[in-house]
Amino acid sequence: MVKARRQVGTAALRTAQRIAAGILLGTGLLGLVLFALGRAQAWQALGGGLVVAGASTVLGGALGFLFGVPRVRGGSGEPQGSYAPNTNLEQVSDWLTKVLLGVGLTQLGSLGERLHELGTALAPVLGGEDAAVPFSAALVLYFLVLGFLAGWLVTRLALPQALTDADHALDLFLAGQDRDRRGDKVGADDLRVRAMQQLGLLGGSADHPAMLAGQLPPSSSSAPSGPESVVAEVRSTARRSALTAEQVRDLYADGSQGRRIQALALMQGDPALADLPSVLDAIEHPRSGFEQYHALLAARGLLSRLPAAQAQRLRDAVAGQLVLPDGIPYGSDRSWLAEKILSRLEATPFLPQQQQEPAVPAPGQKS
Repeated sequence: MVKARRQVGTAALRTAQRIAAGILLGTGLLGLVLFALGRAQAWQALGGGLVVAGASTVLGGALGFLFGVPRVRGGSGEPQGSYAPNTNLEQVSDWLTKVLLGVGLTQLGSLGERLHELGTALAPVLGGEDAAVPFSAALVLYFLVLGFLAGWLVTRLALPQALTDADHALDLFLAGQDRDRRGDKVGADDLRVRAMQQLGLLGGSADHPAMLAGQLPPSSSSAPSGPESVVAEVRSTARRSALTAEQVRDLYADGSQGRRIQALALMQGDPALADLPSVLDAIEHPRSGFEQYHALLAARGLLSRLPAAQAQRLRDAVAGQLVLPDGIPYGSDRSWLAEKILSRLEATPFLPQQQQEPAVPAPGQKS
């Protein structure tokens, strides 16, 4: 309830901000249009005024950006060797801000004279009459302040989150490369997907159902964790598990969504525990996008173990989900995995059935 109220309040605040920005911008443009209509050369005055207003807005936005560049939080508690954002822009912004403030304060006494000179220089653009002098100065001031406020607010509100998301995505990409070097292809792809989601390059179609958190085993970490973290933990412990392939198949066949996800996580961590019919069932008949996503991850780990006939079966299942109207959404995390699986299947020269190692272990055996 509290979260819903906060979301409603945030949406209302954003709407109010858009309305206020529209009123301020509209007021300035309306004043310019009305002034231009009273000039002998209305179109020339309007065009020149729009250029002056645009240039003032851009200059004000640049100043607002310099004043709004966020500082990077750092300290002795940061881990050694961790990625640190480049602070050159922050240092330049700090230096220019102090210079501009110093110069502005020293010239404060002659501000009126400077504005008059500015209005006189721009008056020919707006018709060249006496009334154009104060209007030109007012137009510059109005849109300069408006641009400054817009640039400062956008920089202050949007840039820190964008930098944070970029840093987090980079950490995930680096962690994925490390997993790849250690041979954990499934974990590497999972981290790459999360990194691209962080950057907004992939849609988050693998959102888990609300009841799933209560159906998965508790995390060993003391910090709060969601289903994604629990699945990653189960995947990392699969090779140390005493479970057999038959027990994992039975775990998936239990029917509850939490146990199906748990079984898929075990199959991701140890392909020797994988059962292709179970994986295909979760791909073609998923209980949720979250389950289908992890079924695709499990299939990703099986690619090098499948004989030709089973590889074709997997190809048909994945391709079928991509073309179905209610199947895998285009541009989602699942579509990225599905396309990667298909490209790997096309590039892999599968051996005949009798020359391949069995994709599914014998009952009661782990490998």
